Amino acid sequence: MISLKDIPRDFFAPLEHALRKVRPEVDTAELARIVSVGNGVAQVTGFTDLHADELVRFSNGVVGLASSLGRRQIGVIVLGSTDGLRPGDRLRRTGRVADVPVGEALLGRIVDGLGRPLDGGDRIDAEDRLPVERPAPPIMHRDPVEVPLQTGIKAVDAAIPIGRGQRELIVGDRQTGKTAIAVDAILNQQDSGVISVYCAIGQRASAVARVVHDLRKAGALDRTIVVVAGGDDAPGLQFIAPYAATTMAEYFMAKGRDVLLVYDDLTRHARAYRELSLLLRRPPGREAYPGDIFYIHSRLLERATHLRAEHGGGSLTALPVIETQAQNISAFIPTNLISITDGQIYLSPDLFEKGHLPAIDIGTSVSRVGGKAQLPAFRAVAGNLRLSYSQFEELESFARFGTQLDEETRAKLTRGQRVRAVLTQNEHDHLTVPEQIAVLLAATEGLFDDLEPGAIPDAETKLRRAMREDLADLGAEITAGEPLSDEHRQGLIDAMREVLERGQKNGDA
Repeated sequence: MISLKDIPRDFFAPLEHALRKVRPEVDTAELARIVSVGNGVAQVTGFTDLHADELVRFSNGVVGLASSLGRRQIGVIVLGSTDGLRPGDRLRRTGRVADVPVGEALLGRIVDGLGRPLDGGDRIDAEDRLPVERPAPPIMHRDPVEVPLQTGIKAVDAAIPIGRGQRELIVGDRQTGKTAIAVDAILNQQDSGVISVYCAIGQRASAVARVVHDLRKAGALDRTIVVVAGGDDAPGLQFIAPYAATTMAEYFMAKGRDVLLVYDDLTRHARAYRELSLLLRRPPGREAYPGDIFYIHSRLLERATHLRAEHGGGSLTALPVIETQAQNISAFIPTNLISITDGQIYLSPDLFEKGHLPAIDIGTSVSRVGGKAQLPAFRAVAGNLRLSYSQFEELESFARFGTQLDEETRAKLTRGQRVRAVLTQNEHDHLTVPEQIAVLLAATEGLFDDLEPGAIPDAETKLRRAMREDLADLGAEITAGEPLSDEHRQGLIDAMREVLERGQKNGDA
């Protein structure tokens, strides 16, 4: 039997040294309890000090956003499922506001409104975390919109141009191609260096999967961040998602990069906020929307801008999507967004039903800023396109009631029909700037007047090929911003006429 006298005196020294290093730690936290739980919100009580928009954490790990601060109870927007929450459950303060990861690691990833990955990939090693609610840049930090953002869509780039830093609304009834235009704008940034952020709010999972598939197929997903708050997600996540997507885009803008941000769509965002506000027992206003429904969208879209060089020099271009009902663009939410943004692209269901795709109503659409950023060659070719096309549509509607038309009227109708055929474009078929100018110049100068509308796509293909192969030098000058001189204009017209005549001779042979 071993005696204590036989144990060396320094035998317990390591243990005593370790015990001296151990100190009890007290974890202090301000706890509260749930009073009631609704569909997306919870009423809690017990906090003595809580800030607006502060994050709280429930006992099951779900986080919430402190929204309605009262003396006795606090309304919390639950950013997750409320199925596991019960009255009496405890929650605690986190001491921080809602924030999301930002940085290069997010490119090519699909995340939710809190920046958590949804694509099954690795954990995101973010360079930083920034609050989802951030003030818009001051007016003195902003620069004019001077650089065009090419979408590759003829009707947009020619008649409703968009500049980098602009806010252009895409509005129309459901199933008229709103998302297709926004996705085409993202796909066309392949060689422009523009980073894209696509924010899906309240969309079906199948619709989001289709967009992701198109981005991945075109190789655009690697330069895109996809933020998803689906229709099955909590209304709190749908509400916070566009602000989180804007924060992710602002990181790149502050680094001097150009970013294109698509909100698809803000109608569902407004409905999610209306649902939360009614559950929080806030006074309803027009169409049951709360009184600050204008403010939630204005503070979001005002963050899109073009920064001055001393403040980074980057830009954030916003393309919010809004859905109308029965072509009513004077409804509450559409008029709010129209008054906030710098123009709108209106998609007509009548044009969609007739097969004129994209179904852009040029007469109703407008760009209040992008024309200043349009390339000089575009302004020379398509300067009066909107006016002449609107006059053609009005003349066409009156011509249906008359049987006898003079030669001038018939010529205008013929020219307008060919221009409309030229503005028709397939989805994901993007045209470069020189190709668009060549085709539009041929249409406005009457080179297509002798062709049937059904033969125009083949003629357009020939002109695009000639512009890429035979007139590449002129195309490079146009892309660089050189004005289209009278000499170059006439030379381009002669070259286009020769291409079309050669094509007709080969067809006759």
